[in-house]
Amino acid sequence: MRNEYSKNEKSYSRGRQDHKPHRKNNKENDRTFRHKRNDKTDEQKKKSAIPIGKTQELIVVKTTDFGVFLNTPTGDDSDKILLPKSQVPKDTQQGDVLNVFVYKDSEDRPIATMEEPSLELGQVARLYVKEITKIGAFLDWGLSKDLLLPFKEQLYEVKEDDAVLVTLYVDKSDRLCASMKVYNHLSNESPYKKDDEVFGRVYEISDNFGVFIAVDDKYSALLPKKEVFEKYRINQPVYARVAQVMEDGRLTLSVKKKIPEQMNDDASFIYETLQRENGFLPFNDKSDSEAVKNRFHMSKNAFKRAIGHLYKERLITIEKDGIHLN
Repeated sequence: MRNEYSKNEKSYSRGRQDHKPHRKNNKENDRTFRHKRNDKTDEQKKKSAIPIGKTQELIVVKTTDFGVFLNTPTGDDSDKILLPKSQVPKDTQQGDVLNVFVYKDSEDRPIATMEEPSLELGQVARLYVKEITKIGAFLDWGLSKDLLLPFKEQLYEVKEDDAVLVTLYVDKSDRLCASMKVYNHLSNESPYKKDDEVFGRVYEISDNFGVFIAVDDKYSALLPKKEVFEKYRINQPVYARVAQVMEDGRLTLSVKKKIPEQMNDDASFIYETLQRENGFLPFNDKSDSEAVKNRFHMSKNAFKRAIGHLYKERLITIEKDGIHLN
């Protein structure tokens, strides 16, 4: 039988969007969108056949002193997009196919880059806030132009250096922006099954439903209201057990232990290593899998389970820079 998480999903989806944007007067700065208000010609109004916000294969159709122009095999000449000279791979020639990400530059012109962004359309990622301005927060997403998180897309007032879980969307002006309203963009196709231990972070709190958690920053999960025994905060790390996998794939979580457990061998090894290393190790749930394997001789999943166990026993804290012994 489906619980209220599923039965009330439609009403929640409607209600959860009614967030008042957090606005504050910040000092003036030169962060602004430089788009023209003048009437555009029909040719300028025509939407490009090359979508922004995605990594895609495009063909080099023209080489210049300042870069190369790219297009689709059947694209109009007006659709071609510049890949700046600094981004062009050595010995690139006309007819070559390049894998590029397309976005808008500071002049709102479509432009290509060989750099890999941390986020694309249809994805969810945790990004750091670089700056707060009068139009919103700017996030670091791995490109030279930072990503705007408008006030109206914030679920709470963010601050510089915050890590925020966001999705990417194209606004009404055809610009890429971030949104913290990730509920409908998290995946329901997780590899987890009942009684698996999982790690996630709180991204939204509902008085009616409970605590919404993004498991591994990408899978949809709920800690139901009846399971909430403490005051949670946004971005709080949560280690939990899968109580149920719903029919639609979403996870229902529990923070209650099924049976009392002792620390497993992996957790003991990490705990002893922390003691030898003066109480700190520069590893956490975001660490590279190979780095974890080389340092601890265990898989990343085993490592995450082990530090989760230590965290629940209140023996460690997990921070951005690593794990600390309590």
